Amino acid sequence: MADDTSEQSAPSADASIDHAAAIRYWNGITPTVNGMLGGYPHVSRIDLQGSKTFLAKLRLKSSTHPKTKPLSRVVDCGAGIGRITAGFLSNVAEVVDIVEPVKKFTNVITEGDDFRELREKGRIGKVYNQGLEDWEPVNTYDLIWNQWCLGQLTDAQLVQYLLRSKTTLTKGGWIVVKENTSTDPAGKDIFDEEDNSVTRHDQSSMRLFNQAGLQVVATELQKGFPKALYPVRIYALQPES
Repeated sequence: MADDTSEQSAPSADASIDHAAAIRYWNGITPTVNGMLGGYPHVSRIDLQGSKTFLAKLRLKSSTHPKTKPLSRVVDCGAGIGRITAGFLSNVAEVVDIVEPVKKFTNVITEGDDFRELREKGRIGKVYNQGLEDWEPVNTYDLIWNQWCLGQLTDAQLVQYLLRSKTTLTKGGWIVVKENTSTDPAGKDIFDEEDNSVTRHDQSSMRLFNQAGLQVVATELQKGFPKALYPVRIYALQPES
């Protein structure tokens, strides 16, 4: 009879996450759209349009955050150089807070010419140079946007982060998660040794959302990305009623 003990006790993919190694990796990446998107800068326009459309559909059904007025305050989590803030969030919100642990990336936002007008108008709010595992929100938000960053958190850290985040939502606000999705046929998560991140299967993400007391009010796959890339799924989450 075969011994399947090793298979049963195999560590989960998130057990290999090393935050220090991840920071070293990202510190070696150039602070450009090409660097942020791993050599696929051309997907940025498609990505931003998909996000705009997704949020617009959420707001069409919202009585608390309709499209007729801007969102009050939102936060760009794992913001990098502010690609999403510049191309999307600043167009729908009065103030955008930033959470990003790599300072050379946030320097683009706090010192760069591309963000000068937003800074001068007070549209860039608080900038937090820390990882999401350590971030303690103090403001309230209509929208908490997380994209290509939650794979840097272990499962336990992600649940705790979501628990903290949901307490800061305004009535009717959303936590949005937009991440690569594992296509493993057995439903397994995939660890990436290069950037020390986990690509979660949809089943894993749904389980963690549930543990945090969040319900998925809308979800869809991003369209138009190259076939060579992981599929990207976007979720809108709200506290369970």
